Amino acid sequence: MRRLAATLPLVLALWGLPPAAAAGPEPACDVTPELIEAAPLPGTFAAIARGELRIMVVGSASTAGGGTSGPEATWPARLQARLATRLSPVVVRLESFGRRGSTAADHARIIAAEAARFRPHLIIWQLGTVEAARGLPAEEMSEAVQDAAARLRAARGELTDLILMDMQFSRFFRANANVEAYRDQLRIAAAAAGAQLFSRWSIMQHWAETDTVDLERAPRERRMAVADALHDCLARALVAFIRQGVADMRR
Repeated sequence: MRRLAATLPLVLALWGLPPAAAAGPEPACDVTPELIEAAPLPGTFAAIARGELRIMVVGSASTAGGGTSGPEATWPARLQARLATRLSPVVVRLESFGRRGSTAADHARIIAAEAARFRPHLIIWQLGTVEAARGLPAEEMSEAVQDAAARLRAARGELTDLILMDMQFSRFFRANANVEAYRDQLRIAAAAAGAQLFSRWSIMQHWAETDTVDLERAPRERRMAVADALHDCLARALVAFIRQGVADMRR
């Protein structure tokens, strides 16, 4: 770790470089600092220092890109593209496993099967939506996360960081499901598992309430374009979250 720590200035210098010119204007989707606070990400930092970062994304329909213009517009694809640009010449590889209707238990099985093969340095696990929509026991979701994290830690140690991502913000969803119970359990699971929580719900709520990006109230003819913008904004927020986790390795 001492040798890796010596590379911290170089890693931070990579993050500090301005990205290459984008093909179009950047969406205005800044977030307040407290929404993207991250603890150290040792596995991610070490991978960047060594020149290759492997990311595994697991989740349900939104991970697979429901509502966007295509696979390249999904937040996992945009995350890979943005990290590859920002971290060049570091190689960024990303594999995404998203399936409509999949639960935390389904995701845990995917992680168990695929992490041994892919050996990710970072896993982003999007969950909670299906459980809340179906009224499944929130505690069972939390237990599935903690069990999967324990197995991952036993197999990979600090080589793999885990970020949990909660559900998308939706006024309709909030009115028709006990969303807060599931968000609470995800916070508990993250703390118990030594994982981090990226609150997509809070970030999207902030954007909706500030009229920045509001997919739920977008006109039908603009919904796909707004979905694309939302996914890119989520990717940008994740880049900022990961960047802070890497920078915090100096502590």
